[in-house]
Amino acid sequence: MFLIDSHCHIDKFHYDGIIDYNLKNLISNAALNNVKLLLTVCTKLNYFHELININRSYSNVLISCGVHPLFINYNYNYHELLDLSLNDNVIAIGETGLDFLHEKNLIKKNIQKKVFIDHILIAEKLNKPIIIHTRNSFQDIINILNNYNKLSGVFHCFSEDIKCASLALDIGFYISFSGILTFKNAKVIRETLKYIPLNRLLLETDSPYLTPEPYRGTYNQPAYLKNIAECVSIIKNISLKKLSDILLNNFLQLFKINI
Repeated sequence: MFLIDSHCHIDKFHYDGIIDYNLKNLISNAALNNVKLLLTVCTKLNYFHELININRSYSNVLISCGVHPLFINYNYNYHELLDLSLNDNVIAIGETGLDFLHEKNLIKKNIQKKVFIDHILIAEKLNKPIIIHTRNSFQDIINILNNYNKLSGVFHCFSEDIKCASLALDIGFYISFSGILTFKNAKVIRETLKYIPLNRLLLETDSPYLTPEPYRGTYNQPAYLKNIAECVSIIKNISLKKLSDILLNNFLQLFKINI
């Protein structure tokens, strides 16, 4: 069985100062749980060189390049984003998007939208898929994406309802689910999962965040993707092996890679 963590932040174990962090053990533990390929996602441009070093050291760790909407003020520069995204090892642009959970200021919202569009233009220019983060901003994101028809990508850590999922599917995007699925209060998300076609599905840990059951209360890690996959296999009434084969094919198609 070959599982893929399509969205994690293994560099954050270092930056967040997690005491027992050991990258080699983290990746080895993932492999022991059949999680054999990881996409570690960039959130700040000054983190990118750390991601490159990880990618060079571990052939099964892939990388993206982008600026999370909450981190735009950390020396964001369009030309730097473009230059770094040109790296052949970058398989995706992001994560990017809009996060209006606590943002009420219209000017700052418009800055997020401008930077999001920067990412979209780079993704189109380089023919690389885009990784989208959304909180309290789904319709705004759809409204922007509807202006671009040469774009592929994924809504990561999806937590919206079926209506929103339908809009994402209509524009050709994939949908990725995290350990939130395993939470007791995640009924709406589980209903949304039932609606998603298997050929448009991805799974992720978003580690070190959003730890799934039964590990809640500890730092998340890519190894726990197996628990998420087991939950999905039950909800979708499909064997874990068949699910893993489908997810592998989806990942390779979206990110245009061979392994």
